[in-house]
Amino acid sequence: LGHNPQGRSYMVGFGPNPPKQAHHRGASVPMHEANAPLSCPLSFVKWYNKNVPNANELTGAILGGPDRQDKFQDLRWTSVYTEPCTYINSIAVGVLAKLAAA
Repeated sequence: LGHNPQGRSYMVGFGPNPPKQAHHRGASVPMHEANAPLSCPLSFVKWYNKNVPNANELTGAILGGPDRQDKFQDLRWTSVYTEPCTYINSIAVGVLAKLAAA
């Protein structure tokens, strides 16, 4: 966690300078009053394109990470860097399972 040219972690909530804007609707949209109207287009207008930390932290989610030049943009609309995906996180699960079995 954080041993890379940018000196940052790509796991939300852990390590030095962790990502704050995971590309995840549930993390970026704050809680609302019961029965308050909330539509998909409204979430894009009000939260998706804002350069602010997510309202809800996805602690432990591993994001897409840097590109081939070790560049990383912690902006939720740059999903190639900030998408938490099962095919990315599954690698960590396998490694952790092996370590736990040792």
